[in-house]
Amino acid sequence: MQHHQIDVHDTADERLRRDGQRYTANRRVLIDALREADRPVTVLELIDGTPGMAQSSAYRNLSVLEEAGVVRRLVTADDTARYELAEDLTGHHHHLICERCGSVIDIDVPTELEDGVSAFSSLIADTHGFRIEHHRLDLMGVCPSCSTAAH
Repeated sequence: MQHHQIDVHDTADERLRRDGQRYTANRRVLIDALREADRPVTVLELIDGTPGMAQSSAYRNLSVLEEAGVVRRLVTADDTARYELAEDLTGHHHHLICERCGSVIDIDVPTELEDGVSAFSSLIADTHGFRIEHHRLDLMGVCPSCSTAAH
């Protein structure tokens, strides 16, 4: 059997059904919009990219998708929720998060650095008798826009 990339739509359908939910057209549209985004996005940004989607519908469907483990919600400095596909659907990555405006940028970490983060995590976990199931590295700071605005 050949190895192939996870089909996001099949996986979403499977996880929603497991939760007793249907993979509706609106949910499919949201998943496509999240796939197109190169970073976690707000509901308003999602609605801009999905004509005809009501804000209430977007929130309701994102909540169902999050509950099913298809979507992950991040809340940052500006208290605005941002959404991205669950990491097992997109690949492991980390974030740069602006502490002023709350913007988020996805970053990939070179393999040798990722190995170091994993080794460090294991060491800490062993010291505390903790079992790590996954890790996320969020680097906090100030984005270029906020940095420029401050001067």
